Amino acid sequence: MKHFTLLLFLFILKFTNAQDYPLLKAEERAYLYHIVKKSPILENNIGRFFDYRGPAIKHLNGEIHFDSIEEIIINQPEMLIIRSEEIAKSPIGLIAEAANKMAIWELNKALLESRKGGDDKNEHFTKEYQKFENFLIGHLPSNAFKSKGDSLVMHSKLDQVFNPSLSLDDKKALLQSFRYLDQEDALQVLKALNYATNAYTEQRAKEIYLALGGQADVFNNVLVAAGDGSNTSGLLEEREKDEKGRWNRGLPKAVGLFPYDLSIVEKINEKKKKTTVIEPNRAPVRDFKTSGNHRMTNVHFDVWGYNAEKQTTVVIEKEGKTYRLFGSGETRFLSPDSSFAGRGTYQSLIDDLEKNKIANLEEMIYGKKGFDYWIAYNEKKKVETTLKIEKAEKKYSDMGYTPVTTSKNVTRKVRKQKRKSKVLTDYQPKTKSNKKNKAEGQSEILFQYERRAAYIAKIKELEEQKEEAFETLQTYQTRLDGLKSRFGLYPLSYTERDGLYIFEDSTTFDMNTQEFVFPATKDTVPFEVRLLAIPNSSLSEQADEVMLHINVVDAEPHFDARLQLKLNDIFESDSYTLQHNLLSQKDSVAMRLFFEGLLNKKVNFSIIARGNGVGKKIGHSIQKAYPQNEISAYPGVTDEERLFNKMDSSFADLRLSEVYVNLGREITLEINSFTDPVVSNLKLTQEELKEQMIKNVWSKNEILSALRTESILRKLKDEVNVLAGQYLSRTDAKIVIDRFNKEIQKTKISIGKSSLKANL
Repeated sequence: MKHFTLLLFLFILKFTNAQDYPLLKAEERAYLYHIVKKSPILENNIGRFFDYRGPAIKHLNGEIHFDSIEEIIINQPEMLIIRSEEIAKSPIGLIAEAANKMAIWELNKALLESRKGGDDKNEHFTKEYQKFENFLIGHLPSNAFKSKGDSLVMHSKLDQVFNPSLSLDDKKALLQSFRYLDQEDALQVLKALNYATNAYTEQRAKEIYLALGGQADVFNNVLVAAGDGSNTSGLLEEREKDEKGRWNRGLPKAVGLFPYDLSIVEKINEKKKKTTVIEPNRAPVRDFKTSGNHRMTNVHFDVWGYNAEKQTTVVIEKEGKTYRLFGSGETRFLSPDSSFAGRGTYQSLIDDLEKNKIANLEEMIYGKKGFDYWIAYNEKKKVETTLKIEKAEKKYSDMGYTPVTTSKNVTRKVRKQKRKSKVLTDYQPKTKSNKKNKAEGQSEILFQYERRAAYIAKIKELEEQKEEAFETLQTYQTRLDGLKSRFGLYPLSYTERDGLYIFEDSTTFDMNTQEFVFPATKDTVPFEVRLLAIPNSSLSEQADEVMLHINVVDAEPHFDARLQLKLNDIFESDSYTLQHNLLSQKDSVAMRLFFEGLLNKKVNFSIIARGNGVGKKIGHSIQKAYPQNEISAYPGVTDEERLFNKMDSSFADLRLSEVYVNLGREITLEINSFTDPVVSNLKLTQEELKEQMIKNVWSKNEILSALRTESILRKLKDEVNVLAGQYLSRTDAKIVIDRFNKEIQKTKISIGKSSLKANL
């Protein structure tokens, strides 16, 4: 049934009037069709609004041959209808993503075209290159130019650096080979290239965005890269094979165009000498502001150069609050869910530093058997040895005051020797001089001095090691503080339902569309986006590249409603009778999508109906006024003056009824009605309604707006029943009509904190 409905929808779609925008040339339209169809997130959300009416060229394996279809569209532009009116009701971040990919494609083509010689250059891309060059010239260093006649021209070899297939390291090496540029000049050239890339892409993406039906007062489009700049070469072109294994053009990935934040830093080279190098930032920051003016701020993310082994990490921070988004290893989409199969996560770096390296150093310094323990141990031994030295020296000194004595008695040994001797000799008395004891005392003193010297040396060594460890600890702690700061100190909690994440401050992130939305506020508030490259280890400076497209636009509430009816002044004064139809031919696509959604019983359907009474203009929208202040009559003395003021926009804009149909995770039909602040002369004939009005303290303007919402519901019921019979089979029409009518029957119209049962 679902497949039949979709086929029916596509069949009917071909015969509906199409709103197409001629701002895009045939080649641009063809490529835009290609990128939408080849990008799952774009195909799922806006693919059906690119109505290709030509032959379906396929490979032998059954896959669509988009290169051939591109050629057909270029040669026969009428084969592709782009339904911009419907695209405009789609997630605006995805419209911006399609526009950005198109702009990158054009810049890629323009840069490659500029390198061609001869007269065979494409005129369109030559003009686009001139736009890019206009952004570039004013930011290049003076040494990048040379005299030619009476004017200055850019050095011809410099355009080699603009080759989008080169990695950052390749660009740096190329610039260093130019003798007319020093290191500062090379840095300025790279920064100029970065500026021109972003400036051109933002300008061109906005043009395409508007051509596709997108609307925005604020439009920021930023490309940014993080990493060590060594691994982008060769990633420019995504190649595809046909059924015979041959390579075809495919789609450009163009990661070589994403700019790094660069600076000159001092480093130690392999020869242990200080040198300066141009280095990219591993955690670049981009600053933005919320829209203010009571408009939502829609931030869309599109990750390029995805590394499956390292978890792509994006951090948004506003007023100290942190929102973290992580790349999924399976979908490659961002979400607040940090689950990741690999080990290369930002949190793992923090944990390794904090729980391993820093913890081990702190144990070495302050632990039970750490440096302090061994320094204290050796200090104690040094003191003990000093005492031993003092005792030994005193003992030795005392030996110097001991008198030398001679014994008068002959020892037994001497007597024995005398008896054996045949020579008559006199006896030589023995003298006691403590010579042996003194020698032993000297040895002991020297030994203790050597021991004390060893303890002193060990203490010095331990203190040096402690100081070195402490310096290392400080380095680790500084690095840890930096990692934590970039990662965000105060992450907000969230709840999740079917891929929609709602943070505790009502900010949302939709995983299906990669849109991060700040609620509408009156004032603008700064916020920043940080892209974090994941180093190879917690202490490594090597970090694989990751590229990110960030788009920030403002949006009105209900900007993405599939059906959007703003019915201004459609009722007579103090009347709630509806005289004309609500839906027209231009709403046919929206209604078919609405019916398709109702056929899926797994998707919830609800109706929200409100009688808001007196309205108040806030920003670009009308909202219920609090309190419901009323005035007795329109300003003016004469009837003509009062009639003139009644039709003034300050009053007329408030007499509004709105109908929105939102399609997504659930289907919602929302109806709001407002009045101007002039007291209503509504005549009520129903006693029950009068009693409710008194009981709930409703004003006549609140009752009037509720009755107008009821009339709109009744009219929608009639028109939906008719259109379902026209657009759907009898079986499907019955399902849609029954489901819609059942929900209508239980609808209550909210009036403030109370409600009124709709009489339908």
